[in-house]
Amino acid sequence: MSSTKTPDNRLLSAIPYLRTGGVVADIGTDHAYLPIELCRRSICRRAVACDINEGPINAARANIRAAGLSDRIDTLCTDGLHGVEPYAPDDILIFGMGGELIVRILREAPWVRNDRIGLILQPMSRAEILRRYLWENGFEIRGETLSRADRLYQTICARYTGNAETFDEADLLVGREDFLLASPLAGDFLRQKIAVLESVAAGKRAGGADTAYEDRLIASLRNRFNKLQLQPTEETI
Repeated sequence: MSSTKTPDNRLLSAIPYLRTGGVVADIGTDHAYLPIELCRRSICRRAVACDINEGPINAARANIRAAGLSDRIDTLCTDGLHGVEPYAPDDILIFGMGGELIVRILREAPWVRNDRIGLILQPMSRAEILRRYLWENGFEIRGETLSRADRLYQTICARYTGNAETFDEADLLVGREDFLLASPLAGDFLRQKIAVLESVAAGKRAGGADTAYEDRLIASLRNRFNKLQLQPTEETI
């Protein structure tokens, strides 16, 4: 039996958004841990593990062989989604990259503007840039999940509808209120975001700069925090 590493909570957060029996493209696959796990669990029928560098692709191939899944998982050394369309993926995973890079990858693959294709995205930074791109370019965000590994991560599930959506500053930073408040990790997540904004605002005030944007956003996030169903021992902030 293969001893391939089991993905952590960060990677496994994709599973609720995947359609059983489909084809999955994992972009930036690294060692192909997630496609291997998805095939082992019979969540996907086939997968293509993609990475821009030969080193990770070679490691992925070795892990796929060790798992006995070479007949179900292909590998592709490519930049982003280039060359992936012929595999006809039902769901596309893009984890472990910044929001700006994910946007660039999506822009360079107009074929993902298809209501049949699910996008499961996990920005390591600048999630607000990714959400703005999705909402302004006809993608509906159908769900978001917070997961904890070495830190908190946001997983975004989106699909193309062709209809642009409206949003506010808080939506961009932390996601739609209904998705956020459904997560048991929402309190910790909001505390972190508020603390960062307060630090930025303090630095700007010290330099005599305007903090209107930060002040508005802090107030909005505090409002969302106070809507959480808190434990009796917790206090609002």
